[in-house]
Amino acid sequence: MAREFYESLCAQQEIKINPLIVEVLEKTTLTENFTLKLAGNNRLRRVQRLNDEDVLIVCKCLKNKCVTGLDVRYNNITDEGVGHLADLLQEENSALRCLDLKFNNILTDGAEILSKSLQCNRTLLSLRLSGNKIGNRGAMHLASMLQVNNTLQELELADCDLATQSVIAFTIVLKSNKSLRSVDISRPLLFSHQEEWAVHCSEMLALNSSLVELHLGKMGMTDTGMERLSEGLRLNHSLRYLDLRCNRVTRDGVHHLAEVLKQNPTLEIIDLSSNRIEDEGAVYLSEAIAWPRCALKELSVNSNNIRTEGLLSLTQAMKTNTTLTHIYIWGNLLEEPVCQAFRELITSGRLLPQHTDVSAYEVDGRVFLAEVFQNLRRNYYSTDCSGTETHSDSNPAAGPDFTSARLIENQQLVPLQPY
Repeated sequence: MAREFYESLCAQQEIKINPLIVEVLEKTTLTENFTLKLAGNNRLRRVQRLNDEDVLIVCKCLKNKCVTGLDVRYNNITDEGVGHLADLLQEENSALRCLDLKFNNILTDGAEILSKSLQCNRTLLSLRLSGNKIGNRGAMHLASMLQVNNTLQELELADCDLATQSVIAFTIVLKSNKSLRSVDISRPLLFSHQEEWAVHCSEMLALNSSLVELHLGKMGMTDTGMERLSEGLRLNHSLRYLDLRCNRVTRDGVHHLAEVLKQNPTLEIIDLSSNRIEDEGAVYLSEAIAWPRCALKELSVNSNNIRTEGLLSLTQAMKTNTTLTHIYIWGNLLEEPVCQAFRELITSGRLLPQHTDVSAYEVDGRVFLAEVFQNLRRNYYSTDCSGTETHSDSNPAAGPDFTSARLIENQQLVPLQPY
């Protein structure tokens, strides 16, 4: 039925039929609370990606239907297509909860159109725009929208070319916004070395009591920025997941973070991968992990130039404090004492094989570690398309039901050659 309706609309509008849409509609029952999955990045076969005309027809098909999730990632949607989606959001009986537009061709005008449609929308809970070059002005429109929208809970704006002005605008809005639970502003284009955004972010964290997940990857953050951020983290009691990957944090910056972990009873997951904390930084973290009040459950220190001393201190801390259950260490210097220590953790049951990214093997009486393709979860908080809050500690694949699993679970091993 849905396929015939789509084909008739294409004929009326004189628009070429998209085989991907036909295939998905054939498999979808347009009943209450359904999700339409039209992502254009199928890994197994080539698909015809959606353009603005396709979006127009899809929106007409979904009119007066109870669609709760729409996944149109990795397509060729521009600002014109966003206009059609905005019309869908502004329908009086709109039921859309989750909208994934990652990695399309949406620019500033598209962000403005979305912002205006969301000012009066009371249903959308999750908006994902990562990979669209909306720029500073587009991000400012979204920040302004958040001043009046008290429904949106999840916002992803990574790789969107945000500038210092818009990053600061989001931190200011988050001081008073009580609905957002998860925010991702990774990889903005920041040209100032003074890290003004970190000061504002610290002030926000000190005041915000609702944010659960914050992604600050690729911000160019130095130890000074980490020190500023830590001041706010000491006063924050809601944040569970802090993503600091791919920054310029060294041992001095981690020292401030470690002091926070000794006092903060809520921070559970930290991603420090691709920084440079080295042995001294790992020792600081180990001391914090062994602290009685530390609530840290998952830690990633991939590619941090950590050697034997630092990695062994982390294994000792895990023996002292059983709260930490996940640790990811690949990309550091894994000498034989470290390999033996991690083999002991895994064989004893202290560290489950699916909770780390290494696996031990033995050659000629020597122990080595191989990489296992498992990573720290990319999200902690999410909303499913029925509007229910979910935390992925109870379900690793939690999230809007059009998303893929949060953890990479395949157990392929890449043996590390003996040094």
